[in-house]
Parts: sequence; structure tokens; C-alpha cells
Amino acid sequence: MEKNVNPAAVEEKVPVSGKFWLSFADCMCGTLNSLLTGGGMTYFFTKFMGMDEGLASLVWILFGIWNAFNDPLFGYISDRTKSRLGRRIPYIRYGAFFYALIFVVTWFKWPFGGSQTALFIQMLATLFLFDTLYTAIATSLYVMPYTMAVTNKARSSIFIWKIGFSLITLAVPLVVFPMIKPEVGSDPTRFQFIMTGIGVAAFLIIFFSTFFYQEKVQDESESQPGIIKSVVECFKNRAFVMFEILSFTVIFIQTILMQGVIYYFDEFTTPMPLAYGALGLGAIGGIILWIKMLRPWGVRKCVTVMCVAFAAAAAAMCVFGKLTPVALVVFLLTGVGFAGGMYLVPIMNGDVIDYDELRTGARREGIYAGVNSLITKPAISLANAAFLMIAKWFGYDTALTAGMQSDMAKQGVLVAWMAIPAILLVLSAVGMKFYPLFGKKWDDDKAALAARHAEDTKE
Repeated sequence: MEKNVNPAAVEEKVPVSGKFWLSFADCMCGTLNSLLTGGGMTYFFTKFMGMDEGLASLVWILFGIWNAFNDPLFGYISDRTKSRLGRRIPYIRYGAFFYALIFVVTWFKWPFGGSQTALFIQMLATLFLFDTLYTAIATSLYVMPYTMAVTNKARSSIFIWKIGFSLITLAVPLVVFPMIKPEVGSDPTRFQFIMTGIGVAAFLIIFFSTFFYQEKVQDESESQPGIIKSVVECFKNRAFVMFEILSFTVIFIQTILMQGVIYYFDEFTTPMPLAYGALGLGAIGGIILWIKMLRPWGVRKCVTVMCVAFAAAAAAMCVFGKLTPVALVVFLLTGVGFAGGMYLVPIMNGDVIDYDELRTGARREGIYAGVNSLITKPAISLANAAFLMIAKWFGYDTALTAGMQSDMAKQGVLVAWMAIPAILLVLSAVGMKFYPLFGKKWDDDKAALAARHAEDTKE
């Protein structure tokens, strides 16, 4: 006679191949996005191609407005998608080629010339097309762990793999781009060849990855509300509102740090190998720290500690960043902060989605990912625009070669790079005081939800 099994007691397993390929695809998708939106595109168009900084800032502002419609709409559509491959995989598999293609053509001057108007049109069109495809693919990859597993323990194992691969996403724009970027007046052929190779590799990895993982929880039969009500329900979730403060902060910081580091090494003498060594050491140490402390501290306390330490480091860089010892400590703590953003934020987001299911009875990963992008994509635009404007206020001259800026302009690089991140991190730490998902009651609610999903999966 078959024994009844408590579904909550069944240990959920995700195949290693699924975790590996999902993380690899997510890594390559993020790498292209980081190279393009994390400062590379702004640098290439303004510094190398000679585009006016004001026009480039306007591109980012227009792009931010577009994202107010693009991301929630796709999240809503993907929640309602029905296919034999699932709700998310079709977008990943069939969008990969066009995503990589737009990335490649970004780094070539389009045939209608190099005037300010032509550069404005090229940058705007490229960014709009690229981000639309990025939204389709990255949103699907982002929510896959929540559909591949129903318990935090199983999800956490996926996130650990994603963190390991995300070090590539972090390293390529921080390390590779400064090494290969074309200088003013130089021949860009080598740079373009390398970026083309990265684009082709990303397409192949993202496309073939989709044959190694699948969605476990789809809930296609659930009654989903209309798009307006879906968005409103997200903001009725107080945990989501607190999460968005942190999510906006993390994306803003990731963008402006990757952009600012290009300018930092142009103007300051801190050895790049030592700086990136400290960054890598901090990232590895941070991963170990947050994994170890997540259970005893909980998400709320871990995030608060991360924000306070990261804010102190950013403030120190603003004032003392020209001093190599201070810079190395900041790079170390930045690595710890990046690790926290990569590990703690997705786990926190999973809790927010689970809480929404407890509130509404519907499973809505897509709309939450879309509304999250509605908040965080403007952070990318604002980070790029803010850095350019603040640096310009301090007298930064994009026409000068590396190391030729005035002392005031060099100080402006530090302020443009780290001042706003310090402020946002303090606000995030304060916001965590109001985050409701912690303590024994939440642990009990999570256990009940996991048991219910395990029973549904079994049936």
C-alpha cells in the first residue's frame, strides 16, 4: 500500500544542467545589456563618435519614458502566453538572434552620416530596439527560477549558480571594455570585431540554453485580472513597494558604477589589477557572507547591513577616491555590495511574489517583473544622464584624451560616480524598516505555500 507523503517534506531538486544553462544564458543576456547600457554606449557615442552630451542625455530620458509602457505590457502578455514550450521559453529562444544582432550593429556608424542629428537617431533607434528585445528575453530569464522551483531552498541553489556566472557579467564591462574601448581618433576595427564576437557567442548560448530547462509552475488556468488592475495590485502590495526602493537603488548603482569606472581609470592612478582584485575578493567574500547569514539574520537585516556598509564606502570614494588605499577598500566593499544585490534581491523578490499569491490567489511573476522594470529601467536612464550632467558641471571635457582633465573635473568624476549611490543606499536602509516579510509568521506562511505548490505539482 502506498504511503501518503507530506509534500512539504519532499526535497525539491532542480537538475544541475538546468541551473547551469539558465545561469549561463542569463549571464550572456546581462553581459550584452551591461556593455551597452552600463556606460559603453554613452562612452562610444559621446567620447568616440563626438555626440553632444545633452543630446545623449535626451536619448536616455526618452528611453526611460518608453520603458513606462514596454515592460509592464510584456510582463502582462507573458503571464497569459500559452505554448507547448511554456510561457517564457519562446521569447528566450526566438528573441536571441535579433537581440544579438542589434547589439552588434550598435558599434558601427550607420550609413546616413555622422552629424549630431544622425547620431541622435542612431542612438535612440538602437536603444529602443535593443531594450525591447532585452525586455522579452531578460524578463523571461529573470522569472524562470520562480517557475522552475517552488521552495526558497531550491530557488536559492539556482541563484547561487546565477551569482557565479554574474561575475562574468560584472567583469566584462568593468575589465574588458576599458581595455578594448577605442580612443578618440583611433581605428575602431579591433573593438568592433571583439564586440561582434561577444554578440555571436551570446546568441548561441542563449538559444541553446532553452533545451535544458523548463517551467514547473505555469498556472496558465488561473484567472488573471486586466493589465490596469494587475499593475494597481502590485502597488497595493506593501512589501513590493519597499522592495522597489531597493531594486531601483541596485540597478542605478550597477549602471553608474560600470559607467564611472571607465572614466575613473582614465583620470586616476589606482592600479586596475589591484582594484579589480579587491572587487573580486569582495564579491567572493560577499557571496559567502550573505549565504551564511541569510538564515540567522533574514533578508531584511542582511539588506540593511549591506546598504549601510555600501553607503559608507561610496561616500568615502566621493571625497578620498584619489587615494589608492581608500579606493581599494571601496572596491572591496563594492564587491560585497554587488554580491548582496545579486543574491539577496532575487530572494527578496521571490518572497514578494509569493506574498502576492497569498493575497490574490494568482501567480503573477511576469507582471511583477514588468512593473519592476517600469521602476528600474528609468534608473538606467537616470544613471547615465546624471553621470554626464554632474561631470559636465565640474568641467569634464569629452574632447580631451585620458589623464588630461583638470583637478576640478577629476573631482567631478568621483562625485558623479558615487554621490547619488550613497544617498540611495541610505534611503534603502531606511526603507527596510517598513518591509513586512520577516519573522515566524512569514516563515509559516511560506511553508504553507510551498506545501500547497508541492501538492499541486504532484497532482
